[in-house]
Amino acid sequence: MIQSHWMLDVLVDLRSYAAANDMRTLADHLSETLEVARSEMASIDEKAGAQKNGEQNQLGQDPENTGGHQYS
Repeated sequence: MIQSHWMLDVLVDLRSYAAANDMRTLADHLSETLEVARSEMASIDEKAGAQKNGEQNQLGQDPENTGGHQYS
């Protein structure tokens, strides 16, 4: 998530600006957008961590499951 941290900073700044300038609906939507962004970034981080640990391959499949095929 560190690589995408800048995006969260921008959303926070936009939300702060909207709130300070009486744009309450926009500020509320930006708060929701922040929640979505954090959630999706956490999901991406979890997938990346699982791939690094060998739990999943690029397709999100168990690397031990070869569909009944044996590869040497």
